[in-house]
Amino acid sequence: MSDSDLIRSAVLKAPVSRSVVSRYVAGESVDEAVAVAAELRTTNRLASLDYLGEDTTDRAHADATRDTYVHLLEALAREDLAAFGAAEVSVKLSAVGQALPQDGDAIALDHARAICEAAAAAGTTVTLDMEDHTTTDSTLQVLRELRQDFPWVGAVLQAYLHRTEADCRDLAAAGSRVRLCKGAYKEPESVAFQSKEDVDKSYVRCLKVLMAGEGYPMVASHDPRLVEIAGALAAKHGRAADSFEYQMLYGIRPEEQRRIADRGDQMRVYIPYGEEWYGYLMRRMAERPANTMFFLRGLATKG
Repeated sequence: MSDSDLIRSAVLKAPVSRSVVSRYVAGESVDEAVAVAAELRTTNRLASLDYLGEDTTDRAHADATRDTYVHLLEALAREDLAAFGAAEVSVKLSAVGQALPQDGDAIALDHARAICEAAAAAGTTVTLDMEDHTTTDSTLQVLRELRQDFPWVGAVLQAYLHRTEADCRDLAAAGSRVRLCKGAYKEPESVAFQSKEDVDKSYVRCLKVLMAGEGYPMVASHDPRLVEIAGALAAKHGRAADSFEYQMLYGIRPEEQRRIADRGDQMRVYIPYGEEWYGYLMRRMAERPANTMFFLRGLATKG
């Protein structure tokens, strides 16, 4: 679906699309995204906001994405949502220049640095999203560069990659923030585990490393079993509730999100927003077949 121009056109034009998309995407504007973060804050949930867009090959677009993040951070500060990292931002480096044909890494680093400066002024943090495996080394190099001036910059590691357990060991140091997720990109067997069972086992191995380390683990999973294991590992290592957090996507298991927050644990919601929501939505469809059928039935009956 993500590669089909025909389906993409049908989805973008169908009247039902907006109502379905709003379940997973917090609108298209900065104001809409900030409003969702504010609403979540009333239920003691934290936020990480992602301005959607990736694989940018136009310098002007990359510059505009940087500027949008700066504007977003300023808006979060004005609404008193950013202090102490209550609402932070997540940034895909390919959206701010990494994929540009010339000097992509350098441009992405400069843009990410500007976003980090805005985050520091707002009193919050930045997490670098991880994309497909071909960008992993580049993203981790940018992370190392940024952490020289902004040691709180967070990283994302994907449990389905064979290399991730070793990356967890490298990053499980004091002050290091690491979001561990399963991974949402189609990767070859040469670099990634293919079965759900193997990915889950890798996730637990990585989680053990992070919980035993001195860093700040961010447990990004909707899997009840993995959430339970994370809690047990935190207890085993004597972790206080403010020394790690759970993370879930906007629109997925909201009742469980509230339950975790209500019991006193830190629960952060990943909030995507922006006009380029199609690729994000297709990844959510791929992760949950029931979502795909629901969406397609809507297109068939109301499109």
